[in-house]
This record gives sequence, structure tokens and C-alpha cells, in this order.
Amino acid sequence: MNEKKLTLVGHLEELRKRIIFIALVVVIGSAVSYFYVDIIVDFIIQPAKDLHFIYLSPADLFLAYIKISLVSGTIVTLPIILYHVWRFILPGMALKQKIYIILANFMSMIFFIAGASFAYYLIVPLTIQFFTKMSRQEIEPLFSFASYTSFMSSILLSFGITFQLPILILLLTQFNLITPAFLKKSRKIFILLIFIAAAILTPPDIVSQILLAAPMILLLELSIIISSAIYKRKKS
Repeated sequence: MNEKKLTLVGHLEELRKRIIFIALVVVIGSAVSYFYVDIIVDFIIQPAKDLHFIYLSPADLFLAYIKISLVSGTIVTLPIILYHVWRFILPGMALKQKIYIILANFMSMIFFIAGASFAYYLIVPLTIQFFTKMSRQEIEPLFSFASYTSFMSSILLSFGITFQLPILILLLTQFNLITPAFLKKSRKIFILLIFIAAAILTPPDIVSQILLAAPMILLLELSIIISSAIYKRKKS
């Protein structure tokens, strides 16, 4: 009984240390991002360069800058965050497993950038166009900058995280936590969940929902192929 308690206490202590370390890394990344916040803001408003933004209270713009810095700092430090998450989930990893995690984190950043870029160059302009079409001559579209940054953050993060699916499946299969048979058996349920997520994450127009659901389904199929290949190699 004491051994179990010590084991539990040890896990909680390990979790506390990793959370503190991750929080410290995010704070440092956010502080560095704040020094470049003007460049980041220019990048964020580029898809909506024809719109005029306002802020509704004296603190709105400052708080928006803080939020942008936090999101940017989290994205920049994502490989470190993911590494420590996997180290906690799978303690006592061998050298080969650590190499898998490091490579997966590197690929994770590439897929995240791909997903965020897809959203930035395609989804965001289409969504803005959809909303601005609702304007009338006597109702000029003026957007709160804080609301716009929240919208951009949710869209970019949603697509960036969605594009992590193949990497997640790769690691789960490599560590024998999931099988291709389970993925194939649950395909219909996953597709249903994809369309539900697309309806929640996108504006209420069918075009944006399809633009999110389509790559998610393709990523699901790619994940099944990757899982099957890894599973066959491990069995052989």
C-alpha cells in the first residue's frame, strides 16, 4: 500500500514539475513574442486588410496584444510542450522511443504550420467574405480588433491541431496504444465527429464546414494508412 502511495505521489510530483516547466517556457516564449507583436499583428490583419478595426475600451488593444503574445508563445514552444507531455505519458522511454518523440515533434510543427497556413490563406478570407456580404449601405462593417484576434486564434489553432492527427496516430500505433483494426472499425463514428466538429468550429455556412471537414477526413484516411504500415512493420 505504501509503495502505491509513493508511486502516486511520485507521479503527481513529476506532473507538477512538468507543468511548472511548461508554464515557464510558455511565459518566456510569450515575452519574446511581445517584442515582435507589431509584426505579428501585421501578419494577422493581412487577410482582412480592407476592413477597419476598432477597440471598445482603453484596455482592449493592450489585452489583445497580450493574447496574441500568449498564443504565439505557445505555438513557438509547442515542440518543447509536446515533448514533456509525451515524457509524462510514457515515462522511462528507451533511447529509440525518445528519438521517435523528437522526430514526431518536428513533424508536428510542420503539420501544424500546414494546417494554420491552410486556414490563413483559404478559410479566413472565405469566412470574412461571408460575413462582410451581410453588410448593407447603412450598416458599415466595423469589427472589434479583440473579437477579430479571438476569431483568428480559434481558426488557426483549430486547423493546426486538426492537422496533428497523423502524428498522433503514428505515435499511438508505434507505442501499441491503438491498432489499424480499431481505426477502420470506428471510421464512421470518426467521420460523424469530424462533421460535428466542423459545424462547431466554422461559421454557419456550408462552404467553410466542408473546407474543414474535407481535409480532416483525408487526414483520417492518411492516419489509417500510416497506422497499418507501422503495424505491419512491427509484426514482421
